[in-house]
Amino acid sequence: MSVSPTSHTFGAATTAAEVIEGVDLHGRRAVVTGASSGIGIETARELAAAGADVTLAVRNTGAGAAVAARLEAELPPAAGRLTVAKLDLADRSTVEAFVSDWGGPLHILVNNAGVMAPPQLTRTPDGREWQFAVNHLGHFALATGLHPALAAAEGARVVALSSIGHLLSPVVFDDLDYRYRPYDPWSSYGQSKTANALFAVGAAERWADDGITVNAVMPGNIGETGLARNMDMEQVAAAMAAGELALPPSKTVQQGAATSVLMAASPTVDGVTGRYYEDCAQAEPVTERGSAIRGVAPYALDRDNAARLWTVSEELVRAA
Repeated sequence: MSVSPTSHTFGAATTAAEVIEGVDLHGRRAVVTGASSGIGIETARELAAAGADVTLAVRNTGAGAAVAARLEAELPPAAGRLTVAKLDLADRSTVEAFVSDWGGPLHILVNNAGVMAPPQLTRTPDGREWQFAVNHLGHFALATGLHPALAAAEGARVVALSSIGHLLSPVVFDDLDYRYRPYDPWSSYGQSKTANALFAVGAAERWADDGITVNAVMPGNIGETGLARNMDMEQVAAAMAAGELALPPSKTVQQGAATSVLMAASPTVDGVTGRYYEDCAQAEPVTERGSAIRGVAPYALDRDNAARLWTVSEELVRAA
């Protein structure tokens, strides 16, 4: 069941620390994927600073351990405990191992990890297009696998990181893996980010009776992340010059993590579920892409699309 959001004074310039100020998360457990760089680090930092025990679910555990050590040195004595666990969203075996190793309730899951616009078509070992597989399917398998732990928390929150990039493409159900159409890194990225938003819609409906709220967020345009590591920057510059790609105003990493932390932990959004948030507020609808740099497309919140994607995702995860 969706609940209307509570009004608050947070906005685009709000930082994650400001969002969580005064919130006590002691006794709560959180998982943040992709927590070895960018806004994943800041999300983990602020949840731990508020007292949550945070698992950094990362592809490179060495990098994750270095981040955990740095955060432990910077956080106050009353901060929550940090642990590091292996999670490669393109490798289903590591997702299954993570789920199998988890014990007890899980109060917060932040599906933060992602890849963006690799110039060449790449497939995972099980044949899925890489961006769709990492950004959506890996997180879908993780979240559904952890569903019993989330339900056991009695009030868990799940945050799915989407993007304004979802305006670049709906989910193309007849060709998820670019087997019939030419590969395009941006429409592929857009499809995966639409899928993240639709996951929130589908999970919010299915898991409401378990007390789990699920929302999608747009963090913003943050340069200091690892998300662009696979991109062809000359291609990006050409797309921007041609008016094919528009970016919102840039944010700091702390500002970029704010909407994730808001939906993961703030009491101001208690009960809010199945929504798409940006700049710490519910996004307005966009009916045409044009040069839009804010808002959410109706197809990314469509319940029929969400139900179809859920069914397809279950089939693909089972087949992997």
